[in-house]
Amino acid sequence: MNNPTQPASITEGEVERKNRPRWSMVVILLVAWLVIVLPFLFWKATWFGTRLSNTQIARYLANSKNPRQSQHALVQISDRLTRGDSTVSQFYPQVIALAESPVVELRMTAAWLMGQDNQYDPFHKTLLNLLRDPDPLVRWNAALALVRFNDTTGRPLLHEMLQPFRVVAPAAGVFKGRLKPGDAVNRGTLMARLIDSSGGDPIEIRSPIPGLIQLQWVNEGATLSNGSTVFTLLPAEKEVWEALRAFYLIGVPSDLPDIQPFTYPTPNMPSRIQQQAALTVDSIHKRVAGN
Repeated sequence: MNNPTQPASITEGEVERKNRPRWSMVVILLVAWLVIVLPFLFWKATWFGTRLSNTQIARYLANSKNPRQSQHALVQISDRLTRGDSTVSQFYPQVIALAESPVVELRMTAAWLMGQDNQYDPFHKTLLNLLRDPDPLVRWNAALALVRFNDTTGRPLLHEMLQPFRVVAPAAGVFKGRLKPGDAVNRGTLMARLIDSSGGDPIEIRSPIPGLIQLQWVNEGATLSNGSTVFTLLPAEKEVWEALRAFYLIGVPSDLPDIQPFTYPTPNMPSRIQQQAALTVDSIHKRVAGN
């Protein structure tokens, strides 16, 4: 009788290979986890919609080392005001303090928030001061917020929001362009650099507002002096929209020359801009007729 077949012997090397962790699978799972989790963590860190308790708002407003947390708290206060929650008035002194922050984004957000409560006189006074802020977006937000106080002091700034904006050289130097007419920019977009003839670090020219480059006033390699006009920007949709809505409430006939062009189809502007401009013009005419 034949002996039953004996199983083949397994070497020590094969045992080691079979027991070895499957690192390739671990790496794949780790990469998949990172692909899913990291975008979520980034979104959560940059999204201001997460509800905050009063304790969290107070802590975030006081956290000068993390401006994004302070901005998150300001947005949450604004949202709660729009829902009629007057309990956030306890944070008003901190809001006013942030209107003097060296961080532009905090001054911008504080200015917008202060327009949500037109019964609080210290907000009114603070907004008037912000009309002289060095940053145009802070000034514009303050002008828009003052409309809610039925204060037209910021009217010239509302006109600025509808007009081309000049970007000037922050220092002297040789122009080295990065963008061209027709390119869209956001606030902070790098538009060009100025090369220092003494060999120092290049000086950046960044857009102070969102918009569309209409004109470039200098040629590549030109030597510029401090304050020279470098670009002209056409206004962005959001700024035009907000200015038109403000003029709907406070507009007078002398405002019409800057408003009426938007009643026609405008390049890079959606139809809602044309519609709002027509409503604003009509509102001004009715206001005059009513007087």
